[in-house]
Amino acid sequence: MDKNLSSFKPKHAIFESLAEVASALAHPNRIDLLEHLAQGTRSVEDLSERSGMTFANTSRHLQILRRARLVEPTRQGKHILYSLASDTEVVTLLKALGRVGERNIAEVGRVMDDYFRSRDSLEPVAREDLVSRIADGLVTVLDVRPADEFAMGHLPGARNVPLDELDQRLGELPQDQEIVAYCRGPYCVFAVEAVTELRAKGFKARRLEDGFPEWKAAGHAVETS
Repeated sequence: MDKNLSSFKPKHAIFESLAEVASALAHPNRIDLLEHLAQGTRSVEDLSERSGMTFANTSRHLQILRRARLVEPTRQGKHILYSLASDTEVVTLLKALGRVGERNIAEVGRVMDDYFRSRDSLEPVAREDLVSRIADGLVTVLDVRPADEFAMGHLPGARNVPLDELDQRLGELPQDQEIVAYCRGPYCVFAVEAVTELRAKGFKARRLEDGFPEWKAAGHAVETS
């Protein structure tokens, strides 16, 4: 039997399944939903409010993600809750997608240059570097996500000051220690905005290279409250 012929059908079946996963990612709203779910489990109603989509559209996008085995639902009373099917694999997939986009798509590179790099000339702090700095007590870790996302999981010892409260709560932060801010992921603007504001007020501040989901996916310790 021809070796190529005998291996074609199983290979093609695998490629069809991979294409379904790729197709599920082929919409910005679905990638946005995955970023929200990377922070923790959410109801359809909550995801609808956070994404700005109607309940019907949110449900439709979640069904597509479910068929691709990227999310999974559970029932809690009258509500359907969604979570990532696997935090590590899905977050790693999104991270890889971002790397390819930054390297190959001119528009992605332009936005990264015009917004992220132009506003933050300092190199972001790498995860492994932050692990050692936390252990040595050298930094204040600042989580600028909303309080409910912080409660579902955050970096060890992190302080939660949501971005929209930062200006009123600057007095809670130390002036004599470097602050490392983080938010939802590598394209979340909260940390960039926070670092810009902190530096303008005289704080020494940098941002983490990505966000909470990537930290958790890398196997680093997390806390809940």
